[in-house]
Amino acid sequence: MEITYSSSRNISAKAYIELLCTTSLKDRRPLNDIPRIEEMLKNTSLLLTAWDKNLLVGLARSVTDYAYCCYVSDLCVMEAYQRHGIGKKLLVLTKEQLHNGAKIILLAAPQARDYYPHLGFAKHDSAYTLDSAVVI
Repeated sequence: MEITYSSSRNISAKAYIELLCTTSLKDRRPLNDIPRIEEMLKNTSLLLTAWDKNLLVGLARSVTDYAYCCYVSDLCVMEAYQRHGIGKKLLVLTKEQLHNGAKIILLAAPQARDYYPHLGFAKHDSAYTLDSAVVI
């Protein structure tokens, strides 16, 4: 298995959906809403991808200002390719694109809660989310 990484290779909504369907994120993204997925990809600030030949096997999709913070909205690796350092490499490549003082922020999927601390991520007790259905 020879994995290559790219910061310039665009992906289609179909490729994104096919990858996420092989991961624990499949139930956490609106995969049946193609126009919304297309908007998500279009408005991604930083997309790093991992490939086994022409097969998309992983990605890190982020929204960032590159200087202060970077929110990693998706970090996923195809289940058959997990535990080979691909996710870690995608995070390293993400970090390399940022100012050296920028923070990486993410919300872990329940199945990945134990993954991030061993990479050096610290748990943050005051993170909040607001569902779109909630009226402020």
